[in-house]
Amino acid sequence: MQSKKEFLNTLLSINSNYDVDLIGRALDKAMELHTGQMRKSGEPYIIHPMSVAVILAQLGMDEATIIGGLLHDVVEDTDYTREELVNDFNEEIALLVDGVTKLGAIKFDNKEEAQAENLRKMFLAMSKDIRVLIIKLADRLHNMRTLQFMTPEKRKEKAQETLDIYAPLASRLGIYTIKFELEDIALMYLKPDEYTQLSKEITAKKNQREEFINQTMDEIKDAMKDMNLKYDITGRSKHIYSIYKKMKLQDKQLDEIFDLTAIRIIVETVRDCYAVLGIVHTIWKPIPGRFKDYIAMPKANMYQSLHTTVLGDNGEPFEIQIRTYEMHRVAEYGIAAHWKYKEGKSGKNSNSEDMKLAWLRQTLEWQQELNDPKEFLDTLKMDLFSTQVFVFTPKGEVIDLPSGSTPLDFAYKIHTDVGSHCVGAKVNGKMVTIDHALQNGDIVEIVTSSNSSGPSVDWLKIAKSSSARNKIRQWLKRENKGDDVAKGKDVLDKSIRKKGLDPQLVAKSGSINKAVKEFLYSNSDELYTQISRGGTVLSKVANFLIKLHTDEVNAKKDESKEEVIESINKVDKRPRKNDDPGITVKGGLDNLMIRTARCCNPVPGDKIIGFITKGRGISVHRTDCPNIISLPDEETSRLIEVEWEDMKPGKSYDVDITVITGDRKGIFSDISRACEDMDIHIAGVNAKPRGDDTLKITLTLSIASTQHMQKIQRILRNLQGIISVYRG
Repeated sequence: MQSKKEFLNTLLSINSNYDVDLIGRALDKAMELHTGQMRKSGEPYIIHPMSVAVILAQLGMDEATIIGGLLHDVVEDTDYTREELVNDFNEEIALLVDGVTKLGAIKFDNKEEAQAENLRKMFLAMSKDIRVLIIKLADRLHNMRTLQFMTPEKRKEKAQETLDIYAPLASRLGIYTIKFELEDIALMYLKPDEYTQLSKEITAKKNQREEFINQTMDEIKDAMKDMNLKYDITGRSKHIYSIYKKMKLQDKQLDEIFDLTAIRIIVETVRDCYAVLGIVHTIWKPIPGRFKDYIAMPKANMYQSLHTTVLGDNGEPFEIQIRTYEMHRVAEYGIAAHWKYKEGKSGKNSNSEDMKLAWLRQTLEWQQELNDPKEFLDTLKMDLFSTQVFVFTPKGEVIDLPSGSTPLDFAYKIHTDVGSHCVGAKVNGKMVTIDHALQNGDIVEIVTSSNSSGPSVDWLKIAKSSSARNKIRQWLKRENKGDDVAKGKDVLDKSIRKKGLDPQLVAKSGSINKAVKEFLYSNSDELYTQISRGGTVLSKVANFLIKLHTDEVNAKKDESKEEVIESINKVDKRPRKNDDPGITVKGGLDNLMIRTARCCNPVPGDKIIGFITKGRGISVHRTDCPNIISLPDEETSRLIEVEWEDMKPGKSYDVDITVITGDRKGIFSDISRACEDMDIHIAGVNAKPRGDDTLKITLTLSIASTQHMQKIQRILRNLQGIISVYRG
């Protein structure tokens, strides 16, 4: 543990402008209040707030934030009151501490509700001062660094929460130094075996990567000798979670991911950025569709940089990032960069800060409308994780929206009235429906009508941005459309939830007449009146719905697997077809007709499960097939164990392989030749442009096993211009 002198010297080594007398007084108070308190590790508790303060200093935060970090637990964990905090320090520091303090005095029905309310409180505090969240992120980072002292259950719970909420929040604020470390630590506890194996594989090739980076940087330096520019150049490896996520999304092994490294070039001006980009593209060939100009169109967190992926001399792609020194500072520290000291003064810029926090203001708007904790958390996660799509107005103005947005989101981003009177849209000069998914670079023109009837409840499903959905809800409330339905549903669902059941599951019950439900929901005012008078109408309604649901589920369970099989045997006692899929049903039921499911096309080597259909034998799926994963509980009795027989020579299976490639001449003949060399029959081809000079090609290949499939995938990935290859 550091002494007070060592701690203050650490802060001064980071920034010599800090008022260490003021910070020292806060440390004395924190030490006094936390005396006798210990952490799970057995160390004095004061180590935690001191560590949080150092993290905040490394981010370049001001004295008030560092003091807030030192005192962030005193109101929650000691007898020290907010009033005493104001008297000893000031209202500014009290606001920061209060914003980080959890809602400890309030009792909640479940952890989800408590988590939602704590996040609501934090967001409200953030709206007054964003430093609340920066303290919270520093607090979470140190807790994650010492997570090994918690119970295994608590480790996983905190790691998942970090991955779901806090790492995306750090990303939204542009504080990538914290985001990357939070993600890596969370992965270490959520997937320990995969994390350890991946770390070993990455370390094993460290020397090889460093040699490649050094050689690449030397080539860039040689090319820039005559440019007379001041610049810094560095090489870096992707962090482990980023590599892990890419492997999972693209179903690749580590040796199939080539862009594990990136070269970063930092220059003085925007003009220099584009000049260096030109030099880079003269040395190496850029891959079509992999150039991103975040300088012209910054990310939502105001991140700016040029990203280009090029083909190296060895034929493997790697990424180069080009940015100014100021852009780099913002990229590392995000909004925290606004508290960096410049010549002894804070560099805080309110206008830039307002731009960065536009998403926060939107969040504060829609979160007030959401009463269900689960809905609040799900919407928050969706909003945090959403990537951006950049589109243009007809006049050339850039509009940024969440990925997957529709013309409806665009219309509401322009103006509420434009959205409410939207009847259609033109995208790139062509008429489209309001649920059309927008792509980067689209030019969007909204068609409005004064005779429009306005938003409907269905628009809530079409709009993807929380801002648009919030404006639609507000319109529906003003027009009294859907409001009663929503209120009645909220009241009824809450009652059902108290019975220990899931309202959505109950609502799926086929025995419940839709008209009856709608009548109950739309007469919510009467239900509220009954509640206020102590009536039992609501309870009776809830019990009625639950009884119907329970009876239906029990009836499904009573239908045993043997009865299901017997019913199928009556219609499916027929010999196997000549196109025997080579699958055995466990339990001696081989006389049933068996077929592989077309939704997931399993092949030997895949883990499989059988589903007993009604009248069509057994359908065999991959165990990770979405149709199997989302199977209702009452249908799981139809699942049956199956297994592959020994591989038969000459037997083949159709499987879909997707290829993303640059649109170049000869690509189809190269793909065809690769398949021909492996004696693989191409049963079908479907290709379509993606709007960014790339093609999406879906190949239906006849292959013998997963090993056979993986081999052709590796060969295709090595073809010139291929960006990615994956199954499905």
